[in-house]
Amino acid sequence: MTMYSASAQSAVPPSGSVDTQTFDKILEPVWKVYSFVKYVATAVAAIFLVFAGISYMISGNDMMKRENAKHTIAYVVVGLIVIWAAPFVVQMFAA
Repeated sequence: MTMYSASAQSAVPPSGSVDTQTFDKILEPVWKVYSFVKYVATAVAAIFLVFAGISYMISGNDMMKRENAKHTIAYVVVGLIVIWAAPFVVQMFAA
């Protein structure tokens, strides 16, 4: 069984202009899929934020429901930050 290692250098496009154009053509569908997933995830996150906000408002004096709603809101916000910041983090390490 042969194991191949991958490095971050293999993700950097080649230096030639023709090679760079080819690399960009290859990555174009990947970016389209990423954009679609990002916007779908944002829509789902908005639904969960509304749900958590309503849960928080109707929790009354029940501290457990209130804490669960707070945690849900925090998780959704962190998830959105990760999804939207991913390209910047990748670009930072690829450069």
